[in-house]
Amino acid sequence: MLFSYMIAKVMDMDEVLKQSLLFDFYGELLTEHQRNVYEEVVQNDLSYSEAAEAFGVSRQGIHEIVKRCNKMLEGYEQKLHLVEKFVRIRESVKEIQTLSGQYEGIDKEVLAKEVLSISEKILEEL
Repeated sequence: MLFSYMIAKVMDMDEVLKQSLLFDFYGELLTEHQRNVYEEVVQNDLSYSEAAEAFGVSRQGIHEIVKRCNKMLEGYEQKLHLVEKFVRIRESVKEIQTLSGQYEGIDKEVLAKEVLSISEKILEEL
């Protein structure tokens, strides 16, 4: 039971992280009203009822705005892939950092080749 709860919590965290990244990259493409509602509900964890009261619309209206925004943000990502590129570049940088931390145990030439290879992948992403 506890394990299932923890898995659900991690999956929720992944969804929140995904929504946050999508909003960070594409939030400016939403209308001001959509952006404000989405930010309050998703980023600031306001309930639909609290947001409905704050924005003077129904709870269902808030739900529909958030749902529409999620769909729009995911649509932008499907077309532009900016979050995907960002995540891949971030992973490559972490890989370089890990290699740098293992400097003592790796031949300098091997380390230099690995870093060069990873940096070339990063440049291809850009």
